[in-house]
Amino acid sequence: MMDPNTYAPEHFLWFFADGVATITLNRPDRKNPLTFESYAELRDLFRDLVYVKSVQAVIVTGAGGNFCSGGDVHEIIGPLVEKDMAGLLDFTRMTGDLVKAMRDCPQPVIAAVDGICVGAGAIMAMASDLRIATPAAKTAFLFNRVGLAGCDMGACAILPRIIGQGRASELLFFGRSMSAEEGERWGFYNALVEADKLMDTAREWADRVAAGPNFANAMTKNQLNTEWDMSLHTAIEAEAQAQAICMQTRDFERAYKAFIAREKPIFEGN
Repeated sequence: MMDPNTYAPEHFLWFFADGVATITLNRPDRKNPLTFESYAELRDLFRDLVYVKSVQAVIVTGAGGNFCSGGDVHEIIGPLVEKDMAGLLDFTRMTGDLVKAMRDCPQPVIAAVDGICVGAGAIMAMASDLRIATPAAKTAFLFNRVGLAGCDMGACAILPRIIGQGRASELLFFGRSMSAEEGERWGFYNALVEADKLMDTAREWADRVAAGPNFANAMTKNQLNTEWDMSLHTAIEAEAQAQAICMQTRDFERAYKAFIAREKPIFEGN
């Protein structure tokens, strides 16, 4: 099992303390583009986090004043032009698997976005559970600018659920940048903060998540995922079962006892 205290990735930075992991895309000279290798390493990391209870929240950010410029033009886009259909499908399935892994890991994921956040970078922000940005954030799902469909890595499924069908259609058909102000107003960004407060705010949010009932938070994330294609009656029954499971945890008992004692509950995730 992965040890978050000793984990040493090749293609991005990793920092872990007090239950919070911070992933920093770290190619600032190119605005932090992704490569075949970094896609795969990120996918594998989020898959592994399913089994790492000590990680209770994850922050994803970028170095050098930008979040991520998407797939590296020279290291990904160029080689894709030469691939056959089987090779292309291997790649598109791998990139989609990154989004699946981000959604499937039980830990809430917080994107801390500054500057450029486009292509696969915009997708990673979209796939996160919470998003904080600076006023300088420029977010674009720019796939159609390079002759591709907007339906990439789950964008047509997830983005309309965040900002609505019409606004998602606008961004995906035009490939235009969404300003930080639009992103907050439309609900893509939960908050805007100045650049010098971005990581402090992200860490504050992550600490709040980590201090909460982690088992119950993971259940909430699971239900947010699985109820997308449920009928209302099925969803209500699923939530009844999920909540009954949470009521068996010691965290639920701790919260009750703390309430009776007029104290703040201390959750331990069990």
